[in-house]
Amino acid sequence: MKIAILPTISTSFIVISAIFVAFGWYHIVKGNRETHQKLMLWGSGFALAFFLIYASRTIFIGNTSFGGPENLKLAYHLFLFFHITLATLAGVFGIVTLLHAFNKRFAKHRKIGRWTAVMWLLTAPTGVAVYILLYLMYPGGETKPMIDAILGL
Repeated sequence: MKIAILPTISTSFIVISAIFVAFGWYHIVKGNRETHQKLMLWGSGFALAFFLIYASRTIFIGNTSFGGPENLKLAYHLFLFFHITLATLAGVFGIVTLLHAFNKRFAKHRKIGRWTAVMWLLTAPTGVAVYILLYLMYPGGETKPMIDAILGL
């Protein structure tokens, strides 16, 4: 089996990011602000690294279309749409959450941060599921521009 290296690396970065976010959340609940801050910055860094790899790959190579059976195509595309929407919202919320923290607006940071963490902790496993479907269970889909892969064209 051929492993696609960039998708494997970027998916790993999302998982690592989610692990940092989970531990960061744990530490703020325990009152460990300094540890929380460091872990969340590491989590943000890995999320950014994921995004840079993903965006570069999308621009220069394209996205892989679903290579599985026709009867699963609709379900896959609905799941992919859910994942992309969730990931986009989590990314935007993540930036806003970080800005509140950097600007010392901790009440707002705390309020939105809970939602951001939940979204990110749901984004990571859905991203892993997309990776498994595209590269492990049903490898062989064509590589094509992002919009074609998303819309199933």
